[in-house]
Order: sequence, then structure tokens, then C-alpha cells
Amino acid sequence: MTSEALRSILFVPATRPERIAKALASEADAVIVDLEDAVAESDKESAREALDAFLMHHPQTRLMVRINAPGTLYYEADLALGARQAAITHLVIPKAESCQALEKAAASGKPIWPLIETARGLLALSSLVHVAGVERLNFGALDMSTELGLIPDTPGARQILDQARYQLVIHSYAAGLAPPIESPHQAIDDTDAVAQAATRAREMGFAGMLCIHPSQLPTVNQTFLPNEAEVAWAKEIVKSANLQGGAFSVNGQMVDAPVVARAQRILAKHDTGT
Repeated sequence: MTSEALRSILFVPATRPERIAKALASEADAVIVDLEDAVAESDKESAREALDAFLMHHPQTRLMVRINAPGTLYYEADLALGARQAAITHLVIPKAESCQALEKAAASGKPIWPLIETARGLLALSSLVHVAGVERLNFGALDMSTELGLIPDTPGARQILDQARYQLVIHSYAAGLAPPIESPHQAIDDTDAVAQAATRAREMGFAGMLCIHPSQLPTVNQTFLPNEAEVAWAKEIVKSANLQGGAFSVNGQMVDAPVVARAQRILAKHDTGT
């Protein structure tokens, strides 16, 4: 699956290499091995070594890695691992705030996914999106909520975080990047909550969602596909466009080129299952 078609991206901690193969065999469209938040400070070195050893024994593996943030003691060594291991396809950069740090990461030759989870990261978006090697943005709502002092799961917090999401979407499309990826949802067993979050992200223009548990994958994958009503609408639009061309009306609604293009995208996603 191409990186632009990803719906679900599953995190797995580097401290549990036995879970990497399970994650890769799961329903996730892609896997991110985590060297940052899922790894205790005392385990940073051993986690990197464990991931290095796993990839040495599984050279055909393809996965992404979230390295430690720029400015930490581990950033340089994590970058070196990313550059050295061909099995690592992408580098996810947490606390992305600096063009210089992203340029250094991009020197590895791997596509870069900045994780926007701070106020400074938001303010720097207009520059970060133009760093060579940046492929798509990711949203870190939990870290941003903590930094901004938001009260979780309140209307006020949701309004602020949606303003951040808006900026990720607009800057991504303006810079020609792949659509952004939504923040993980903390609910593991509440599929309705995950579905609601994924649906809202899709409605806002996000292409997929970061996941923290395999139980979230079926819901996320299904949510980011067109539903039956959307597919039926798109088929009718495309059929009418093939017969009429130009601007026309379907069920009392005006249809022109942008509407036809949306219908074609819906059918393409439906046909490929992505």
C-alpha cells in the first residue's frame, strides 16, 4: 500500500520486539515502532539496540520508526539507526518545530513525517511543510492538550484542537503534501468513541489515524473507506457525467467538474479498498 493510501498506522514499542512481527501481520496499513513516548528514559539505549537487532534478523521487514525528539540525548543515535537500516522506510519526528531539525532528519534519505504536537510546531507549519523530504503531517492531540493546559474531552478543548487540525489540513494541501494523519484515540475497548473520532477526522480532510492498539484497527480501516451511500452517490454522478458532460443536475443538485472529481475519488478509494 502506498503511503498516500494509509488509513491505520499502528504504534508498537521498540522494547517489545516480539510484538513487531505481530503488528506487521495485523490489519494495520503500516506500523510505527516507537523509540519515544512508549519507552522509559532508562530503556532508550536498549530499545534502540533491540530494534536494530530485530531488523538485522528481518532485513525484508518494512516499517516506520518514531525517533526521539530533536534536542534530546537520543536524537543523533536514532537518526543514525534510521539512515543505516534499509528496513526503516520513514522517520516520524516528534515535537517537530524546527526546519533545521527536519532537514537533518531528511538527510537520512527517508521520507519524514513531522508530528505536530506543540504550539511552536503549529506556528512553524508554514515553513516546516516546505522542508525537502517532508511527506505528510501527523497530529499529536494529547501532547498539545497537555502543553496548552486544555481540559480533556470538553467543548473548549475540542474547539482549540480542531483549530489545530484545520491548520494541518490547510498547510498540507497548500504545500502539496499527502493529507495529514489524525492523532491516536486513547479508547481501546470503546469502538464507538474510536469510530466517532475517525469519522470526524475524515470529514475534516484527514486520510487516516494513528492507532495504539490492534483492537482499533478494524474500526479505523472501515471508517476511512467510503460508505455505501457515498459509493451509490458517486456512481450516479459519474454515470451522469459520462452521459451529459459539462454542468448538469442530479436529484435537484447542480453537478460540475469539482463534484465529478470528488465522485471519482470516492470510487477510486472504494475500488482499491484504501
